[in-house]
Amino acid sequence: MLDLVPIMLEKVGIIVIVAFLISKMNSFRQIIHPDHNLNEQLKLFLLFGMFGIISNYTGIEVYHSMVEENRWLSAIGEDSAIANTRVMGVVIGGLLGGPVVGGGAGLIAGIHRYTLGGFTAFSCALSTILAGILAGYIGNRRKRSGGQITPLFAAGIGMSLEALQMVIILATAKPLEHAWSLVQFIGLPMITMNGFGTLLFMLIVQSIKRDGEIARANQTNQAFLIADQTLPHFRQGLNTQSCKEISKIMLNLTDADAVSITDEHLVLAHLGAASDHHKPGVKPSTGLTKKVLESGYVSIAKSKEEIECRHKDCPLVAAIVLPLKVKGEISGTLKLYYTKPDKLDRVQQQLAEGLANLFSTQLELAEAERQARLLKDAEIKALQAQIHPHFLFNSLNTISALCRTDPDKARKLLLELSLFFRGNLQGARQLLIPLEKELENVKAYLSLEQTRFPHKYEVNFDIENGLENVLIPPFLLQPLVENAIHYAFPQRKQFGKINIQVCSHGNYMRMIVADNGQGIVEERLKSLSKQVVPSAGGNGTAIFNISERLKGIYNNQAHFKVDSKVGEGTTVNILIPLESKGGDEQDATSLCSG
Repeated sequence: MLDLVPIMLEKVGIIVIVAFLISKMNSFRQIIHPDHNLNEQLKLFLLFGMFGIISNYTGIEVYHSMVEENRWLSAIGEDSAIANTRVMGVVIGGLLGGPVVGGGAGLIAGIHRYTLGGFTAFSCALSTILAGILAGYIGNRRKRSGGQITPLFAAGIGMSLEALQMVIILATAKPLEHAWSLVQFIGLPMITMNGFGTLLFMLIVQSIKRDGEIARANQTNQAFLIADQTLPHFRQGLNTQSCKEISKIMLNLTDADAVSITDEHLVLAHLGAASDHHKPGVKPSTGLTKKVLESGYVSIAKSKEEIECRHKDCPLVAAIVLPLKVKGEISGTLKLYYTKPDKLDRVQQQLAEGLANLFSTQLELAEAERQARLLKDAEIKALQAQIHPHFLFNSLNTISALCRTDPDKARKLLLELSLFFRGNLQGARQLLIPLEKELENVKAYLSLEQTRFPHKYEVNFDIENGLENVLIPPFLLQPLVENAIHYAFPQRKQFGKINIQVCSHGNYMRMIVADNGQGIVEERLKSLSKQVVPSAGGNGTAIFNISERLKGIYNNQAHFKVDSKVGEGTTVNILIPLESKGGDEQDATSLCSG
């Protein structure tokens, strides 16, 4: 019995070496995964059935508890049996692929064992088929319960099912005394060596899975790195400059020898090999690209003929062309070219396909951002448009009153009003205008209002030098002055004062409109700038309008606050960032409260 152990160990080594060599094949690695379709199951039971056949051929012939000549077995005597590692491959197949794979592999190996003959031929064939089916059910049950097929678990199952084979031999092989003598001689070595071989085989499978997980993790990290670096450029949409930068990043971070991006009609960028005749600004020249633009499906080429480049000296011999889609519609293509066909392997294909999906998503997000900006611009324009009739109606009311008392003055004010609106119609086409332009609007408005109420109030300007060209939203100060005139001093005998101050505070420009009027009650003050507050003298939109425009234009970097005390007056503070980045939000809030 002990003499059989080193020979069995040698047979295990043969199977493990074959398994190791096969594990280096991509096709083998691709079918060693948890879920299998019918085609993959067929491949698996043929593969592990082959391991069983090899085990039969390389087995050790045993005759009356003696080891016969160690040779390639094509047949054995009627009173002989075989000590081999057949169960090892069948059990592995069942554990990995389930009862169909295990049973199929067991059937192949079992039938082959039966053809070799010997008094245990039927027993071994039956036990091999049962071992495969049982291993499959045990493997499936283990997976369903959340467990893993570890090497030690597989070794335990392999030893158990080999022990089951010994029981079947005792139960079915005749004569019984020969069967008992055989089991005593081969039982322990076969159980031990098949368990050990199963352990080594599963370690190889586990290594394949671990390598695959590492490769997928690296591929995912690479895809996210590329996506992160290309995102700022995709936000600009598909244009020559953005696509050039994207191609440069792709060329550096992938194994491609050339990267090209097109829209629906033109090549927008091509970097790397064949740049001499694959040029931006022209229609795509390869038939492969045209096919993808028409079909919307990924196309892979492994030869110059499949790429269909008309340039006879083109070095590109392999390519993968992927559609870029926005909301399901083709908007362009991403192309990775290679100068050697073997560089376009499965990993590169999966990476490229993943990137194409990511890029399509980025393009959709960029389009969504563009539409959001257009919508925000439209909202801001609509808010600005609300101010024009508000000021117009008040101005016309003033001029209308003057027409009865001072027609010449009214005529002069109409001319000023026409000049004022001519400038404002130009400003209405812009989101921002210079501060000095807004101050001109305020003064023009005051010339109209003070004509109507010459001794009711005075307005003082305190403008810091150097801020005249700072861009601000139009109609920012004028509505605040208008509110102060109409609502701060109703039926008051004392003389009203309005102070307009503009100065710089760090990264912000601070604008203050303060009056000494009647003030605003606390309940009403809480609602200002947060919602439209109706009033007896107007539609209540001015404060809310200004607040909403500041939020939209400055993306919450501007600050707007109204402070008021009943009987003392109202102060409006506005902080606008002098730079696009703005300043520290906490500091800005404290400035607005100061």
